[in-house]
Amino acid sequence: MHRSRGLSAALVLSTAAGLGLVALPQPAAALTSPVAFTADDLPTWQTNGIVWALAEAHGTVFAGGTFSQVRPPDGGSGTAQNAVNFAALDAATGAPTSCKLSFTVGSGTATVRALAVSPDKKTLYAGGYFGAVNGTQVSSLAAIDIATCTPKANFHPSVSATVRALALTDDTVYLGGDFTSVGGNAHARYAAVDAGSGAVKPFQADVDEPGRAVAVTPDGKDVILGGDFFTVNGASSHALAVVDAATGDNVRAYPGFIETNSVVKALDTDATGFYTGNEGTGGGVFDGRIALDLSTLNQRWRDTCLGATQAVKSYQSVLYSASHAHDCSSVGEFPDGRRHHLLAEPTSGTNKLGWFPDTNDGLGEGIGPRAMAISETSGNKYMWVGGEFTTVNGAAAQGLTRFAASPDTGAPTVPSASAESVKPTEAHVRWRASLDTDDTRLTYKVYRNGGSTPVYTVGGDSVEWSRPQLSFTDKNVTAGSTYSYRVTATDGAGNTSALSAAATVTVPTSAQKYASKVIDDGANLYWRYDDGTTPFVGDTSPADQGGIQLNGPSLRQTPAAVTGPSTAIGFDGSNQIVYSDKRTTVPGQYSIETWFKTTTDRGGKLVGFGDNTTRASGNYDKHVYMRNDGRLVFGVWTGTARTITSPSGYNDGSWHHVVATQGSSGMALYVDGSQVGTLSETSNQSYSGYWHVGGDNLNGWPNQPSSSYFAGQIDETAIYPSVLSAAQAQSHYALASAPADSVQTVRASADTYVNAGAGGTNYGTSTSLAVRGSAAYETYLRFDLPSAPAGTVLKSARLAVKTTTLSSAGSTDDIAVRPVTGSWTEAGTTYASKPAVSSTAVGTLSGATDVSALYSASLDTAALTPSLGGGYDLALTSTGTDALWVWSREASAAENTPQLVLTFGAP
Repeated sequence: MHRSRGLSAALVLSTAAGLGLVALPQPAAALTSPVAFTADDLPTWQTNGIVWALAEAHGTVFAGGTFSQVRPPDGGSGTAQNAVNFAALDAATGAPTSCKLSFTVGSGTATVRALAVSPDKKTLYAGGYFGAVNGTQVSSLAAIDIATCTPKANFHPSVSATVRALALTDDTVYLGGDFTSVGGNAHARYAAVDAGSGAVKPFQADVDEPGRAVAVTPDGKDVILGGDFFTVNGASSHALAVVDAATGDNVRAYPGFIETNSVVKALDTDATGFYTGNEGTGGGVFDGRIALDLSTLNQRWRDTCLGATQAVKSYQSVLYSASHAHDCSSVGEFPDGRRHHLLAEPTSGTNKLGWFPDTNDGLGEGIGPRAMAISETSGNKYMWVGGEFTTVNGAAAQGLTRFAASPDTGAPTVPSASAESVKPTEAHVRWRASLDTDDTRLTYKVYRNGGSTPVYTVGGDSVEWSRPQLSFTDKNVTAGSTYSYRVTATDGAGNTSALSAAATVTVPTSAQKYASKVIDDGANLYWRYDDGTTPFVGDTSPADQGGIQLNGPSLRQTPAAVTGPSTAIGFDGSNQIVYSDKRTTVPGQYSIETWFKTTTDRGGKLVGFGDNTTRASGNYDKHVYMRNDGRLVFGVWTGTARTITSPSGYNDGSWHHVVATQGSSGMALYVDGSQVGTLSETSNQSYSGYWHVGGDNLNGWPNQPSSSYFAGQIDETAIYPSVLSAAQAQSHYALASAPADSVQTVRASADTYVNAGAGGTNYGTSTSLAVRGSAAYETYLRFDLPSAPAGTVLKSARLAVKTTTLSSAGSTDDIAVRPVTGSWTEAGTTYASKPAVSSTAVGTLSGATDVSALYSASLDTAALTPSLGGGYDLALTSTGTDALWVWSREASAAENTPQLVLTFGAP
């Protein structure tokens, strides 16, 4: 609903992942091609004010602005130095050079607003508002001999007001700004002077408002003007124009090309094009960037991201920009949200490349970065950035920062992983794609049961605003067994994240009926809310549409809506939601399904589609919400709200099931398996966006509740690209209460081992346990078994252990699992007093050959069943000579082993 905008197709991020054990990712590059710089900021001397301009020559970077000192980088050595509105710094070290210049003025505040270096790299030109350089009298424009770091006294054209922009050829300096005269001659805000003498040239390009940017085309024939103006030489042309380099006559005007409340703040050129950086004020502005072809002077592309652009720099087919972009939804990228201050995109299009260093807004207007320059040295190349920021990549850094081409030292973020199994034949491991600020394509490795060799390797693409779920289906599993998975992410330079937290799952002995039915009926988003950590919500469907928790909803709530081990999620009705991480569109037919439980009298949105993530959506429909009286509303927007409302309320504190569908036959709403309403509406609002659970905008909808956010529990949310039938809705409702297996894990309450070679020694406090036949070791384990839940029997039992990190911890021998028939204690038992054990094994542990890996053995349920509800002791014995070493319950690395995994189900 509302504020509909024409959105381009969303940026599609491929996971490059199939199902199974083998995937062949493309080799990753050290940086996202064709990006030339890392996002790792380097130590750089800082200013105590704003840097407005940067230029470079011979490995020295010149910074101009409004400041009085430079100081070492945060934590660096050295002392602050006076630097009056100017500093020269070594591009490779970030430290000041011996060149010291002071730009001053008799009254007012002096400032340097523009810097440019002559093509022969011998002269630096500075523009701004100042009256002297190192005491040499000038008038807001100066020429500096770079070799001697001295102002050229014979260059002193008189400029009546601030100079904001400079561009150079071999013999001409073009200037733009606020002035109305240069050298006593009338020049309205643009002029040209001789590069050597400063004499005013016969170039007349008069505009009616300030000039903020100027650039010369590579062939030297034309000059590009950018600023606030509405006329150029009397002709209508707002913010942008191209004029003749010799005369200033109009070559190309751009009336109506840029919004009237937007201006051009920056210009840059390369061999084939020129580029604008724009800033707007108020609604309906243009804040982004435009690429135009030099051959035609026509637009190549327009990036309509919102967030004023202050600088643009074209380098090796990439346009780098400094802005505070906060909404790029119009080009299919991030919705309105936090500010992104440094971006890169190809000069051929608007899709953002993987380069995401960042600053804060900082001082002054709170704009962030304002200037960019590139310096190539013999050993490296550097992107320098200046502005009013006070932090870079989250750390203190004021006014100046820089980024090198190499080395790339930043590792990707640690993947957030979870695992689930709804069928006895497979385990589903899924993780949120990691973020690397200068690599969009990362390589992921999945490790199972602590092994050192990955069981799956895959490549995946991600950017900050779209970190899609990737997944791996492990079909090499045994029903009733428990598996642990960890995931790493590696960038093209070989920087590898830490291992993810372990994602542990027990494979059921029979399929979970409800979840299997949802998957079989074609869900392409299925959130079960079994995740135990923030912020990732795993998608159980094959479509990998993971979600993100916002503002800390309550996790793993029980009892859940359906029988079995799954859990629910809780929302407090304030601002907690879950939103999908991948921008998508909704097809003409779809179904929304979820379970909910609440007693709220303030209503709220249960599930819906909207065009934002962390903020309230501007377009929002295809949603189910609750009114204050507990009645449910299913609505779409067609220019007006089209809704179905349930006749009854459902805020009674019980779990309820809702299905909402729309397709060629219209809309239908089902609650608890029964149809409660229909509407012959087949259309809805078309836009790209995200699914939301727990809340989003509801302004303007019928019977709008007191709260847009839902207070209560939600479970088993599914979205389908098809219309569920009445029979399917009823079937799903019925299956939620169908008997399901339950799994309980029981950790050892006592454990020890004995050693024939040290017959009187007790090892009850040891962090490891040992088993061997010759030169015998034996291990004893005690478990306090639960009783079988009512109406169930023990269907399977497994003993799980984890080998230690000892290089010889694994064993090629079979390990027998036998009941202990004698008495023993953890603190007192030795080899000399070891207990008797049964001659009959209840299980065998085989193939435990790797170090630091989980292994399990299936146990005879008939032998364990009589002991349910009481204690049960097991011994691990061997007849071989290859010792097995496993962690004891005292070891932090044991991952809750030794443990029994017990599955109970209907007889």
